[in-house]
Amino acid sequence: MVRFAVICASNQNRSMEAHNVLLKNGFTVSSFGTGTMVRLPGPTIDKPNIYNFGTPYNDVYQELKGKDTPLYQSNGLLLMLDRNRKIKMSPERFQETRKEFDVIITCEERCFDAVCEDLIQRGESHSNPVHVINVEIKDNYEEAMVGGRMILHLAKDIDQSKDLDQEIQPILDRFQQRYPSTPVLHTVTFF
Repeated sequence: MVRFAVICASNQNRSMEAHNVLLKNGFTVSSFGTGTMVRLPGPTIDKPNIYNFGTPYNDVYQELKGKDTPLYQSNGLLLMLDRNRKIKMSPERFQETRKEFDVIITCEERCFDAVCEDLIQRGESHSNPVHVINVEIKDNYEEAMVGGRMILHLAKDIDQSKDLDQEIQPILDRFQQRYPSTPVLHTVTFF
């Protein structure tokens, strides 16, 4: 079975929606963020809520609920955090894991760049190839839901391949035809 990782900046919205969808469909999946801190919208654009990776989703949920329930219900944060706390304990940072994956799907080009840079900096030479794919998804709740379904279609095609290393480009070409307005990047490196 293919080992998937899905990654966005804060391991809150896009990666967690994809994690949720893949998990519900029986895939082996983990999710991560690549940022230095977890950033969530606050009462104003210049006052975000900032947390360390590893802060439990439930703690963030309770804190925001205590701060301003109507605000965080209306902007969808409480709904998102409720989903997240049912999937795993807390957001994780990709740069801090040593788990190995067959396919890493990022949701933003800067996350793709951060993952590729981290894999190169690790300098470990193993013989396990990892395909790093970026599926560009806007960071809002609705787009994350659409993106989660797109990633599910991609994961199904990848999982059904007999030889991923040989079949990855045709799989990505079909994905790009199915979703022509979604830019896709791909590279292969070794774990």
